[in-house]
Amino acid sequence: MRIAVFGATGLIGAKVVPLLAEAGHDVVRAARPQADVLTGAGLAEALAGADVLIDLTNSPSFADDAVLAFFRTSTTNLTRAAAGAGVGHYVALSIVGADDLPASGYMRAKIAQEKLIRESGLPYTVVRATQFDEFAGAITDSLTVGDEVRVPDGLIQPIAADEVAMAVARVATASARNGHIDIGGPDRISFADLAAAVMGARGEHRRVVITPDATYFGTPVDDHSLVTGAGAAIALTHFADWLAAHR
Repeated sequence: MRIAVFGATGLIGAKVVPLLAEAGHDVVRAARPQADVLTGAGLAEALAGADVLIDLTNSPSFADDAVLAFFRTSTTNLTRAAAGAGVGHYVALSIVGADDLPASGYMRAKIAQEKLIRESGLPYTVVRATQFDEFAGAITDSLTVGDEVRVPDGLIQPIAADEVAMAVARVATASARNGHIDIGGPDRISFADLAAAVMGARGEHRRVVITPDATYFGTPVDDHSLVTGAGAAIALTHFADWLAAHR
């Protein structure tokens, strides 16, 4: 099977590519400048003969207008090129709960991306994942104010990037679902416990405070915002085990 991976050098892409190659697939590592999702240059060449397109692209800017423009432009270009090349399965990575967090510019952009894929007429599958274990430090840092970590009163369900990559690879080599699947880590933990675990691993001693005005990168969240619902696939690696292995 010939599979073109866009975003092949990113966190998930760099893990998906070897998984597919080791399974015997013909993998095209599509990246700028040879394949530019914003201008459309090189997309037809990258997709020539491809059975599957995996879209793991991400915006270089997370500012509301910029990220929306990125996903609208890149997805429009990719779906058009995929249709022209006769690609039989478009696979994209998105985020669990994105459609329930309209206050987040990034989530709105991901929903716009999903809509474009859904309306393209291509057979597709969207893999929605919870937040990656690898982002736990950045999440904690974003909530740190001086000697305190001010966290929202909500739950988060971190998942190891390795297991997200495995899920994407499995989906890419299966039939298109023409819908989405959700995948999350095995632990639903509070933001307070996440921050405490990260600081413990770092040897830091800031006070964790649950405060009503704390947000997830500017977006209010609760116990349901960032966790999977019924029918989701659940990964195996516990956050504490991942953290211990990555000290």
